[in-house]
Amino acid sequence: MELKDKIEKHLLDVQKPSRYIGGEVGSVTKDKSKIDVRFAFCFPDTYDIGMSHLGMKILYSLTNERENYWCERCFAPSEDFEAIMRENDIPLYALESLAPIRDFDIIGFTLQYELSYANILNMLDLAGLPVFAADRGDELTNIVIAGGPCVCNPEPLADFFDIFVLGEGEEVNLELMDLYWEMKQQGATKTEFLRKACHIEGIYVPRFYSFVYKEDGTIDHLVVSDGAPEVIRKRIIKDFDSVYYPENFVVPFTEIVHDRVSVEVLRGCIRGCRFCQAGFIYRPFREKHTETICRETKALCENTGYDEVSLASLSTSDHSEIDPMLTELINYTAAERINLSLPSLRVDNFSESLLEKIKKVRKSGLTFAAEGGTQRLRDVINKNVSEEEIMNTCTIAFKGGYSAVKLYFMMGLPTETDEDIVGIADLANRIIDLFYSIEDRPKGRGVQISISCATFVPKPFTPFQFEPQDTREMIEHKQKLLLDSVKTKKIKVSYHDPNVSQLEVILAKGDRRLCKAIYTAWKKGCKFDSWEEYFHFDKWMEAFNECGIDTSFYANRRFEYDEILPWDHLDYLVSKEFFVRENKTAHKSVTTPNCRLRCSGCGVNKKVGRECFAESKSNV
Repeated sequence: MELKDKIEKHLLDVQKPSRYIGGEVGSVTKDKSKIDVRFAFCFPDTYDIGMSHLGMKILYSLTNERENYWCERCFAPSEDFEAIMRENDIPLYALESLAPIRDFDIIGFTLQYELSYANILNMLDLAGLPVFAADRGDELTNIVIAGGPCVCNPEPLADFFDIFVLGEGEEVNLELMDLYWEMKQQGATKTEFLRKACHIEGIYVPRFYSFVYKEDGTIDHLVVSDGAPEVIRKRIIKDFDSVYYPENFVVPFTEIVHDRVSVEVLRGCIRGCRFCQAGFIYRPFREKHTETICRETKALCENTGYDEVSLASLSTSDHSEIDPMLTELINYTAAERINLSLPSLRVDNFSESLLEKIKKVRKSGLTFAAEGGTQRLRDVINKNVSEEEIMNTCTIAFKGGYSAVKLYFMMGLPTETDEDIVGIADLANRIIDLFYSIEDRPKGRGVQISISCATFVPKPFTPFQFEPQDTREMIEHKQKLLLDSVKTKKIKVSYHDPNVSQLEVILAKGDRRLCKAIYTAWKKGCKFDSWEEYFHFDKWMEAFNECGIDTSFYANRRFEYDEILPWDHLDYLVSKEFFVRENKTAHKSVTTPNCRLRCSGCGVNKKVGRECFAESKSNV
């Protein structure tokens, strides 16, 4: 029986069978006999989540622009279909051709979050491939690569991958595929290919690097072999306004998490929040012109038929042309009856004119990230938002007809005290009092403040990469304290499971010694760890214990400034000296102005030959 027939035979036995059949509008099929390089783009989570990922949409379309290259999609099957696959000898396959992944030249994973790591091993196993790179032989095929934000510390996965791609993939992915095709024609081995690939900027080949550890468990030094570079520098797209962007997306048959058109308006961030990894690893700050954004929006809406579009960025309201951009977009979307979705907004640049535009596209409550409950703590994390700005923003919102506000906070931030936790409830109470003090507030409705608290996870390439995470006991104490401090039903509180955050930080700050533990956890049945119903913290702890891993070494220990970190040989353009300086500044509760006000000396723009905002101003 052919693979296609095997798949179709069991589709009615699973939930959402359309996840597994392909053939969607906008999907790309090609004549296999005319293809030189086949690339499987694997998302280590379900179709519903993976199809919402903008990076996959961009690289899928970009690769398929090349006639002799074929990029196909692959997602982690849900538990019901995985059981059928294993019982009926159905290997992991790509949706466009329904061909087994093991038949592909390059198998690429995107690493969007640490809790997907076990899924990667499960997908390789479902494909019929050895999960360890060393066991996959030296034939030039099945090159397993990874990109995405978690690649900024790939060491916990180093034993499973041949290549990691640092930074933005629009250019480097095609360069890597070009090299692969060239060396495949020459009859090269995998090792020979990897020796050449490691000299492409942005390519990290972990087999050429090994670590020597001290008695205390910290890194003594790094050993580099086969002529590989000592430091691997991430790739960036310098001209973001003219970078490739697809005019069409694959339109799913089933509803997905973000079932709409996404248009990227900027990359990077000017803010410098000390906890935010994305704000640093996506630097330098680059934005598209209004004309480009509107053109891409119209093309995607017309070609896909979607009636909703979202603007993708870390902080859309920081776009220098935010007012004219929204005006033009709203004129188009309103005329075409298309809903325009905006991401979370910043408190310090919220205005009445911005609210008037938002009211035309958003009918629900407003969401703001305050992050800390007191001004002192907001200064520690460099949020650069004052209570006065929070109150002014809420005043504008309430006068504009809103009665519901959602506030994001974090627990376990560096230097945090019980007073900072109580401050979250106090701030919410003051916002309630503000609502009832406004005469022209919405009548006939009560105010509702929603507080969402995440557990702080110190991440690589941030000023807080040196910080320990609070223990579970500390977080549970703070969660109870917050709940006890809330005395009114007008305030609703939600928070995250601290066990999830603990696993996240271990995997985020870990080194290569974690590979064995991840493998052991997967063998115990761990997968879909970001899904509450599948998360088994006890199995992870068993795996760490069996592998001799002290989890507190990664999660609850302060990393020293002069310590060699597992990611120090990777260059994401922001200097370690800057992170040390910012960490020291944080402990003094001193803020650093955003990039438009003053250059903070992170080093990114100088490395890529650009001027900082502040420098360009001073030269005018």
